[in-house]
Amino acid sequence: MSTSSQIVVVTSDVENRHALSTILMKLGLDAICISTVNQCREMLGGESVGLIFCDRYLADGGYRDVLAASRSSEGQPCVVLTCRHTNSDYQEAKNVGVFDVISAPCRPTDVEWMIIRAKHREKQMAQQHFNLMPPSRRRARAAATA
Repeated sequence: MSTSSQIVVVTSDVENRHALSTILMKLGLDAICISTVNQCREMLGGESVGLIFCDRYLADGGYRDVLAASRSSEGQPCVVLTCRHTNSDYQEAKNVGVFDVISAPCRPTDVEWMIIRAKHREKQMAQQHFNLMPPSRRRARAAATA
């Protein structure tokens, strides 16, 4: 997750939104807070988004809709916020491709851990992309960044 990437919080629950944005602010990060799947689709079309925190249920859909919008954009990791954290809910969400599931209200350590993991994932994907380049392009790119 690059420093220019935005963190998006998709929740219609005012308390969850406030708690999560406060945690992110204390970590030195800004959150873009929105309330609906449609707003999320619009956001993903125009912003560089690195991580999405999303409620399980929203007024116009749910985390599966946000996940689909993410996949059609850049495949940003999506963390599901749930009040009901059961093993079956967790497995269901992981099976459809969410990054992770955390309990709401969020604990600061859980949020920080998701950010660390998202940054690590981004580095891994960049390295994989680099490794797929022809050797001549890799040398040129490495020389340009040195």
